Amino acid sequence: QVQLVESGGGLVQAGGSLRLSCAASGRTSSSYAMGWFRQAPGKEREFVTFIRWSGGSTYYADSVKGRVTISRDNVNNTVYLQMNSLKPEDTAVYYCAAGGIFSSTSYRSWNYWGQGTQVTVSS
Repeated sequence: QVQLVESGGGLVQAGGSLRLSCAASGRTSSSYAMGWFRQAPGKEREFVTFIRWSGGSTYYADSVKGRVTISRDNVNNTVYLQMNSLKPEDTAVYYCAAGGIFSSTSYRSWNYWGQGTQVTVSS
């Protein structure tokens, strides 16, 4: 089992920045990648970005590319999501996920989830 705890959400004005953190514990060696997804009310969970623990390769959704950066701290088993130039449409609950080698942009391919942290961007 892998436990994930997100933090760092909040209310920010459009154009502002936030940094989310996700601390992983438990059998972290079993996870191959860490990802961030988000879910707005009435919408399906949406891929944002992921990073592989080994090598650090990353992948971003087109909707956030250039505004968002994912990074990892292998020593502390923590993943960060730096979000800049935030827009009202970025408002959602942001979830951290841990997954195996087949993890993809589909939320169904991820194995473990955090409880989520609310990000609200006001216009």
